Amino acid sequence: MTPRQFSRRLKALRGARGVSQAALAERAGLTREYVNKLEAGKYDPTLGTLGRLAKALGVTERAFLDVRRG
Repeated sequence: MTPRQFSRRLKALRGARGVSQAALAERAGLTREYVNKLEAGKYDPTLGTLGRLAKALGVTERAFLDVRRG
């Protein structure tokens, strides 16, 4: 999965749950700036970050990696 694919998936999951970047960052223990750069496709998250984001959004890590979902 490319950073661009991940960014689209993160935006879709966050939007579907009505969570702001700031709220997601707080829940995941990240900065809003970092979440913003992930959504812009500028960074490729580590597995640890992926897990933190998944937990904060109430989804599995697999939900991020299934590119067929959009």
